Amino acid sequence: MQRPHWLALTAALNITLATVGWGQSETPAPRDPRSAPFERVQRDDRNRDGKVTREEFQGPPRLFDRLDRDGDGELTSKDFVMPTRRDRPAMKTPDDVKIRRDVTFGQGGGRDLKMHLVLPKQPADKPLPCYVWIHGGGWMSGSKDGGVHQLTSIVRDRFVGATIEYRLSGEATFPAQIEDCKCAIRYLRAHAKKYNIDVDRIAVGGSSAGGHLAALLGTSAGVAELEGDGGWADQRSDVQAVVDLYGPTDLIQFVQTPGYESHARPSSPETRLLGGEVLKHLDAAKKANPITYVGANDPPFLILHGSNDRTVPPNQSEAIYKALQTAGVESQLHLIEGAGHGGPEFGKPEIRAMQREFLLRTVGDKATP
Repeated sequence: MQRPHWLALTAALNITLATVGWGQSETPAPRDPRSAPFERVQRDDRNRDGKVTREEFQGPPRLFDRLDRDGDGELTSKDFVMPTRRDRPAMKTPDDVKIRRDVTFGQGGGRDLKMHLVLPKQPADKPLPCYVWIHGGGWMSGSKDGGVHQLTSIVRDRFVGATIEYRLSGEATFPAQIEDCKCAIRYLRAHAKKYNIDVDRIAVGGSSAGGHLAALLGTSAGVAELEGDGGWADQRSDVQAVVDLYGPTDLIQFVQTPGYESHARPSSPETRLLGGEVLKHLDAAKKANPITYVGANDPPFLILHGSNDRTVPPNQSEAIYKALQTAGVESQLHLIEGAGHGGPEFGKPEIRAMQREFLLRTVGDKATP
């Protein structure tokens, strides 16, 4: 059995939280209202690791979702050290890329489901591979909007990019989330000619909850009970490559891992996803587990996980990697030494290059027939 690849990335994540300064006179200096979130992070950070998890957060759950700008399931200074909307310059779209926003790709729960498409401006002389990005946020929060920036680089390598929404757990429980993702894949195949997509070269990626859904897309091809009825039933929903960034793959193992037992509680994201506690709904959990469906015909997987992830245990990536290897599926596991649940380590050039190389090799122009 192939051993996991280990990356020694020694740069530590040093997050300095802002503090509130007071004048020396009897009258305190005017308080900047933008300091309140920093104070909350300092107050709720029980283990003083520079981040506040959903379990540590003492405020309303909806406030956590609003403050968690990047949808990674943690609050750190990076969620607050941003210009105000008024001062923030719009992110410039590269001249060779165009974006089509809020394209309806199907129906879920009686409403339209939307995706943003990121396309090369220059017409291609042949159909292009497609990379679909699925956002994280504990299946409870997050947005497709952040995926536009995520996709720009690979689109410049002659890909079509799509960043999709799915129904969150506050709107519908599982399997709504995977049904919506599969509907998006079917839509892209149904409209392959319109967007110049090669229907046999569709890759999918995601982080955290998005990694879970990406992995589930990769392992559950042909599982009729997960397809849903959102539209385009005459199309396939299989994918040809998967990039799984620290996604849960076995919820039953997850909630019993020492140090992560809080995910078995009634308020946990996993409970909200299933509509009941994992250990009391084992059949539902197995249905949601990507590892349940692993088989020899699964596409290649690239799996990345921080060795110090305190939100999703690394054993989730190790488990699906082992299952894929046993099934004979091409797969790589990279445990990033010292990295947590997302964070700057995953934006390092060598990590981004690893994902790019994988996509080019498996579905890009470097792919072998």
